[in-house]
Amino acid sequence: MSLSLINKLKRNLSLHLTLWYVVVSFASYIVIFSLAYYSLSASLEKEDKREIELKFQKYNDAYKDDELSSLQELIDTERVADKPFIYFVRIADSQNTTLLLNLPDEWRVLDTSTIANISINTKPQKITLKSLDKVSIFEVTTFTLPDGNFLQIGKDISQREALLGMFSNVFIAVSIIAIVISLLVGYLLTFRAVKPIRHLTNTVQTIVNTADTSARVPHSQTEDEIGKLIALFNTMLERIENLITVMKDSLDMVAHDLRTPLTRLRGIAENALLSRQDIDSYKEALSDCLEESERVLRMLNTLMDISEAKAGTLTLKKEATDIVRLVHETVDVYHFVAEQKGVRLSFEAEIKDAVLSVDQSRMRQVIGNILDNAIKYTNSGGSVVVKVFSKGQDEVVIEVTDT
Repeated sequence: MSLSLINKLKRNLSLHLTLWYVVVSFASYIVIFSLAYYSLSASLEKEDKREIELKFQKYNDAYKDDELSSLQELIDTERVADKPFIYFVRIADSQNTTLLLNLPDEWRVLDTSTIANISINTKPQKITLKSLDKVSIFEVTTFTLPDGNFLQIGKDISQREALLGMFSNVFIAVSIIAIVISLLVGYLLTFRAVKPIRHLTNTVQTIVNTADTSARVPHSQTEDEIGKLIALFNTMLERIENLITVMKDSLDMVAHDLRTPLTRLRGIAENALLSRQDIDSYKEALSDCLEESERVLRMLNTLMDISEAKAGTLTLKKEATDIVRLVHETVDVYHFVAEQKGVRLSFEAEIKDAVLSVDQSRMRQVIGNILDNAIKYTNSGGSVVVKVFSKGQDEVVIEVTDT
């Protein structure tokens, strides 16, 4: 496996989620197995312990009647019964010297040399006896007799250990199958879960490579977090595309509208330089240049305002304003322009005041643009009338009429 492939797998989100899914699943299996194993083991140990304690009560009663002889007779009786004798029985004194020893029938083929190493311990202890083809495990429990001697009773727990071992093997086999299934299911689930993210990544990569903002992320109309993210991302792309379109239109508009005033400005400057006239002519040419520059600046500001309005990014600083007073003040500014043109400019207000929430500078600009056009395209001797009146209870109308 190459290094690049390893690095690619390390960055694979689906693989990471799948591995986490498998780890969590396997941890759950471990917990469930541990609980089941502990419950089964405790249940079997409890059953064996109860059986040993019952056997101790029976042997203890026989030992008190006639000490060793009665106990030996009881053991001999059990040995000749239908079932084989399966218990290890030993009585030892405080020096761990064997006073009585009876071995299970199964021990005849086993190496019993380990018996000499059995210690006097109140806790259950396990001993393992081996033959050529068999291994037996005994759990030995030590009880204290009334006379100070010790009675040790052992039982073969090989079947119990084999059952627990089989349980462990079954768990390992099931776990291997479960891990494989978890890998497949986990990968399918995570592959499906991160599919929208892959679409999002591919769309962004396409935009980066081609600068084509018309690309959109496929949307499944889901209402989850990823679905909402994709919907918002597509909305953002639409906004960006709209802004770019407005910017292109604005640039085209600027290039078209500025060509004439800039050409005129250059012509004035060239004529002034080539004519070699007096200082007054140069001053007049500079005045014309300044006038054209002001016209260009106003045009640029207007185009910028139009672009911002189209893009939806125009910022308005609204405040409570007496709209009648604002219109009247704006009309007063254009009285001089109207007089120079020979146009009669008048203002009529049917309402005394009307307080509205508007951007004052933008409002003056709007009314000024309309008045400027009305005066500019009205012949000398004509008139321009500005009226402010109410329409209904919540509307104020500003009307500009020219001849």
